[in-house]
Amino acid sequence: MKFGIFYEHQLPRPWGEDDEHRLLKDALDQVELADRLGLDYAWEVEHHFLEEYSHSSAPEVFLAAASQRTRHIRLGHGIVQLPVGFNHPARVAERIATLDLLSDGRVEFGTGESSSNAELGGFEVDRGTKRDQWDEALDAITRMFVEMPFAGYKGEFLTMPPRNVVPKPLQKPHPPLWVACSRRETIHLAATKGIGALSFSFIEPAEAKHWVDDYYATISSDACVPGGFAVNPNLAVVIPFMCHEDEQEAIDRGLDGGHFFGYSLAHYYVFGDHRPGVTNVWDEFEERRSLFGFDRQVAAQTEVPLGAQLMQQGLGSLRGAVGTPDQIRDLVRGYADAGVDQVIFVSQAGRNRHEHICESLELFARKVMPEFHDEEQAREKAKAERLADAITAALARRDAPREAPADYHMPAAMLEGTVPW
Repeated sequence: MKFGIFYEHQLPRPWGEDDEHRLLKDALDQVELADRLGLDYAWEVEHHFLEEYSHSSAPEVFLAAASQRTRHIRLGHGIVQLPVGFNHPARVAERIATLDLLSDGRVEFGTGESSSNAELGGFEVDRGTKRDQWDEALDAITRMFVEMPFAGYKGEFLTMPPRNVVPKPLQKPHPPLWVACSRRETIHLAATKGIGALSFSFIEPAEAKHWVDDYYATISSDACVPGGFAVNPNLAVVIPFMCHEDEQEAIDRGLDGGHFFGYSLAHYYVFGDHRPGVTNVWDEFEERRSLFGFDRQVAAQTEVPLGAQLMQQGLGSLRGAVGTPDQIRDLVRGYADAGVDQVIFVSQAGRNRHEHICESLELFARKVMPEFHDEEQAREKAKAERLADAITAALARRDAPREAPADYHMPAAMLEGTVPW
């Protein structure tokens, strides 16, 4: 099992003058600590206009800063929004490659399309075509990584002439590819593309096994036609996290933050009615949380096995990995037994405190993580052997890199006979 930490850069109201500055500096300290402790991944989102829920609109800047304060931890875009209204594919390719060089080849290239009206409407991205835009951009970007020069593109959403997109990434043929998944169908789609699945649906270990089995069966089938020029067979789940020797203390430190993470996500993606610069999501959360599956009394039960949700009288409430080392160990073991490759922890959420997040990571790394890391080399070796033939067959189904027209050239903008001085 591998472990990651996940950042939305949440900042509930009210805001102080220095709060965003402190938020980012604390997060860098946490990533640096996670690197020293031996955690495997740090994931950073790209979101726009989702105040309180996510102040992470420039993940490439944050991850570049993190790359210079760490040495081993993988730096994951979780995710880059690929529809062309958000990001031109050439700019994405350039940024990812630059970060890969700066980090000595530690980038994970997560991709997605967004589904919030705040973002889609803000950038005038058509909801009906956003999946097709993601698909086209993924193809173009991975070609930019490997074609020398990029042979150009004429698609439905992107038209671009041949250009040599530089720099090229350090990892060859390119950094591992992922896609954000909120439903089982998207995890299946990830498998058909041969890319990693980042699941944000708070699934239980027993349910995860069905998703994992379908994912790997699809990777091994003729349905897998890689979206890039390498296959990244990995499935990760995201859950709230706070670890303490005393269960009640873990709940007091981390449960409300985890609940705000889920509530504010749903506010922008499901049921919210938002007035930019006016709506106070934290106040609404405190008033309405129980109506939307974030009942504190239900989730705060003690001395029970952890799950993505805890149940009481037919009601479910988000819990995740908020508890003692022993409780979290049992939950992680369930995901490992289900075949999940990585558990990604959300602890920078709501009003969770920086010092509590750091203490929680240190305790987890000392008491829980070693036994799962000890098993990882053998697990990875067995997986690679099991999938080797399937991956070779899948890559053979992928259209090869192209060559640009031999006579293509770019005339300078100046007229003939003029000089630039």
